[in-house]
Amino acid sequence: MPDYIIQTQSLSFEYSKNRKVLDAISISVPKGSIYGFLGPNGAGKSTTMRLLTGIIPEQGNSIKLFGKPLQDQLPQVFTKIGSLVESPALYLHLSGINNLKYIAKLRGISDKKIPEILEIVNLSKDGNRKAKQYSLGMKQRLAIAMALLSEPELLLLDEPVNGLDPNGIVEMRKLLVKLNQERGVTIFVSSHLLSEIEKMCTHVAIINHGKLQFEGTMKALSEKTGGCKIKITIDDAASWISKLGDYHNVLLSADNEITLEIGRKELIPAFIKSMVVQDAHIYEVKILDGLEDWFMTLIDKK
Repeated sequence: MPDYIIQTQSLSFEYSKNRKVLDAISISVPKGSIYGFLGPNGAGKSTTMRLLTGIIPEQGNSIKLFGKPLQDQLPQVFTKIGSLVESPALYLHLSGINNLKYIAKLRGISDKKIPEILEIVNLSKDGNRKAKQYSLGMKQRLAIAMALLSEPELLLLDEPVNGLDPNGIVEMRKLLVKLNQERGVTIFVSSHLLSEIEKMCTHVAIINHGKLQFEGTMKALSEKTGGCKIKITIDDAASWISKLGDYHNVLLSADNEITLEIGRKELIPAFIKSMVVQDAHIYEVKILDGLEDWFMTLIDKK
């Protein structure tokens, strides 16, 4: 088994000559990882997911799955892949169990696995209810159950928590971590909910305007985005921009907030003191950290 489950080499895609959606994206998804694929709306996340699942064909030969070119493995490779792209394709007039039986028959899989799969996604008590009676979160979990029937080595999920309430989001996160840790499933998940990605992912990639801005571990992302960053809420913020020329990446927001790189956390007290001496009216100083701040740092550079 290769070290990387998914690899793309300069993956590009355009819907027309004037609409390039992906521009030479190269990513490597390690076996056993939970890999978060991040980007703002329109960045190219869903297009990448559709290419990986074969919903739209490659314009080249840039994708490898399990160490081999995707195009050389179609369609048999999908016996090792489960996917949830776009909205769940459920038969709402059927029960959860019958939805799973239909998929099992379609794929030539024994339906003896259904009770076990329902237990994994926490739907054992609701298996006989019709899918139209399910909440959105339950429908998402049923769709994942359908993807798990073939015992996939790779799970591809496009915005799996989109539209879920806070409880549904937490349940989905726990499910994905469980699948990864207990069953060794490699999970490739696209999302714009950065807080959830931060809580469960081992690796992340950030895409913006069809171009890859970063790929690596969370620790590597923190190191890439520079030293200590702070956000200051201050009166007459615009007038201070020219006075902060000794600092890097000084940015002004519409809310009288200034963000800048200060180097090391230990330099913050002296920095604040110097501004107070200059008669600055400071209301708040916040140290920026975590995936959301790192993400915005990379996106704001473009």
